[in-house]
Amino acid sequence: MSTLLLRLAAPLQAWGTDSKFETRRTNQEPSKSGVIGMLAAALGLPRDADLSALAALRFGVRVDRAGDLLHDFHTVKAIKRNSTEEITYITHRDYLADAIFVAGFESTDRKFLEKLENALRHPCYPLFLGRRSCPPTLPLLLGICDKDLETALREAENQNTKSRWQTYRYIRLDCKPGDFEGAVLQDVPISFSPYKREFGYRRVKEIWLQDAPVSDDVTVEEHDAMAEL
Repeated sequence: MSTLLLRLAAPLQAWGTDSKFETRRTNQEPSKSGVIGMLAAALGLPRDADLSALAALRFGVRVDRAGDLLHDFHTVKAIKRNSTEEITYITHRDYLADAIFVAGFESTDRKFLEKLENALRHPCYPLFLGRRSCPPTLPLLLGICDKDLETALREAENQNTKSRWQTYRYIRLDCKPGDFEGAVLQDVPISFSPYKREFGYRRVKEIWLQDAPVSDDVTVEEHDAMAEL
């Protein structure tokens, strides 16, 4: 069993699974569909490609820095259908600011993970964390380890190095077959086709990590919104 580990960090991220029309929300953690979408872009897959091999990978995320929820809006102008009249409306968009996650994909086929790792090193299309306006910061790749997903996520180095951002860390990962405990999420990509987007369900469980408490004499650093760049 092997696991490919990714570091998902950027000034802004957005991982929506139920966003429609003018309101675009974000989940608190990266979605399986969003991260697989990044893999598909790296591989150069077309929108209507078969995603079954990617969707079958066991997926998990560790939250090292939860970040802050940021709400933004855009004023959009458009022309009414069958008319020359111009209308103005506002779209609402949520982002996660300054968040850091470690994501993992588990497989018994190490060569397939090596193929994905190589594609991420030399992506066919630009990579982004949920939306095109959210490119990832480096390093994106943390490598492949010969461990199961849970062990790899537990043992990977904490990516949160800012003392002012000390938060409780936890892992959310796909349940194993036959495990019926945990929450059900609808973010397993079946098709990214713009004509028929389709997503299946998965069952996930949460594991809270016990970190060492932060010392009272830790110096709080000044926040720099562009530090991840």
